[in-house]
Amino acid sequence: MPLNVQDKKAIVADVGAQLAGAQTVVLAEYRGIPVEQLTKLRASARDQGVYLRVLKNTLARRAAQGTQFEPLADSMVGPLIYGISADPIASAKVLQNFAKTQDKLIITAGLYNGKLLDVAGVKALATIPSRDELLSQLLGVMLAPVSAMARVLGAVAAQKSAGAPAPVAAPVVEAAAPAAVVAEAAAPEASAEPAAAAPEAGTETPETPAAE
Repeated sequence: MPLNVQDKKAIVADVGAQLAGAQTVVLAEYRGIPVEQLTKLRASARDQGVYLRVLKNTLARRAAQGTQFEPLADSMVGPLIYGISADPIASAKVLQNFAKTQDKLIITAGLYNGKLLDVAGVKALATIPSRDELLSQLLGVMLAPVSAMARVLGAVAAQKSAGAPAPVAAPVVEAAAPAAVVAEAAAPEASAEPAAAAPEAGTETPETPAAE
């Protein structure tokens, strides 16, 4: 059914609102893709926060006028599906991942941060890790020391449950041994001192003065 003037205005306004908050737009030909496959693509796009829509190119050009995406006008040729996203890489990633499994989806152009992208540029943009992926990698790095400590504590617990002596007990036993040796060595000296201090009968000892 042909679109009336009001319908066209509504589409231009809707797409224009999406472009106002977007960082990236990707264009792709969809000729020959079954409807059920396009439905799956739309579902994937929604999950990633991507606005995905088949548009008449004349309406898309009108919506892009006065925006950073106006340079894409020359690439708006043929039956196109438009991927628009506020996330800088989401639209490129969604369409590129789908193109890997459906060769009838052909990426033709894109624009990111005011710069036109060819097919190679869109594919390169799609390989950049997403924000969630980067956060997951960072979390993995942060948790690595905690995991190592957990493994050590698990090994100690396993030793205790098996009846093996805990590794931390060894230094305590070793530290106690010198104290016992010192005590035994000091005992003969303590018992010898009184004998050495007692003078023989009738003998004066120059070292010890007589009591006054």
